[in-house]
Amino acid sequence: MAVRARGAFIRVTASAVALAVLPAGRAAAGPPFQTDDPEPVPYQHFEFYTLSTGTVVRGDTQGVAPAFEFNYGLVPNGQIHIIAPLTLDSPTGGRSQFGYGDTELGFKYRFVDEDKNGSRPMIGVYPLVELPTGNANLGLGAGNMRAYFPLWIQKSFGDWTTYGGGGYWINHGDDTLNRDYWFFGWLLQRQVTKQLVIGGEIFHQTATVVFGGIDSGAATTGFNIGAIYDFDEHNHLLASAGAGLQNASATNLFSWYIGYQITGP
Repeated sequence: MAVRARGAFIRVTASAVALAVLPAGRAAAGPPFQTDDPEPVPYQHFEFYTLSTGTVVRGDTQGVAPAFEFNYGLVPNGQIHIIAPLTLDSPTGGRSQFGYGDTELGFKYRFVDEDKNGSRPMIGVYPLVELPTGNANLGLGAGNMRAYFPLWIQKSFGDWTTYGGGGYWINHGDDTLNRDYWFFGWLLQRQVTKQLVIGGEIFHQTATVVFGGIDSGAATTGFNIGAIYDFDEHNHLLASAGAGLQNASATNLFSWYIGYQITGP
């Protein structure tokens, strides 16, 4: 592979990995964590987020600032989902790029409700599609359409809630060097006060490229610690920060999420 072509490939791969690692009315689950939950927005209610999330790796910082997320309870036990991001790619010693990124669409559906007094957990699916609307040559998108098919499980015990699961990312696109991969995560959080929830998660993502020698596509394991603060019934602040535990320099030296959520009606 020519030096210029290989450099371009590594840059696009690094962008795709950063976007993948980057990254649900009271904000009790899902954002600001990578691990999601099976609980949809209540029927005919909505959530709107203004957020920033990103990842620092060796030689590059990738993120969105801002992104806008909208979820709506379209049917009982089901919500539609869209994220429209403005994406930043800032390589060390290089020219930073900023522009519209890849658009995310999804539909969350809960098919088993939790038995609050028994052992039955809540279970749901949340398929997502990422449209290649960002310019991959500038590091603002993955360069191909991707799809994610996860299963999520949740159970509450008094002030404690735990949820997690994972699924399969379809990531082939037109580049034969890309590979499909898995993402798994699990989280534990506690209602500390009437307004404050604190939680932590650990997650793992398998390699996203065929050749293990390309560091930016290596498998990664990481963690996040986060909190959700309810100003009132409709206004919420969400934040988390974390880092990688495996191949951190290439995949996740530091990651963040901060967002403001409005719920209604």
